Amino acid sequence: MTPFVLLAQILISAALIASVLLQSRGAGLGATFGGDSTVYRSRRGIEKRLFQFTVILSIAFCVTCFLSFKLV
Repeated sequence: MTPFVLLAQILISAALIASVLLQSRGAGLGATFGGDSTVYRSRRGIEKRLFQFTVILSIAFCVTCFLSFKLV
């Protein structure tokens, strides 16, 4: 069972790194492609889904870390 947990941990960590890098720092996803917004606005559309996906991946990564600790 441990090799499956370790493989899942590697895949989740790669996806987590990619989802964090896709998020713009301090700006919306539109600012990445040239849009400039200086006012505060909430996340919408793909930005919101990407943020939720990042949270889910981080929780899954913590669960796999705990499982690998308990199984080894």
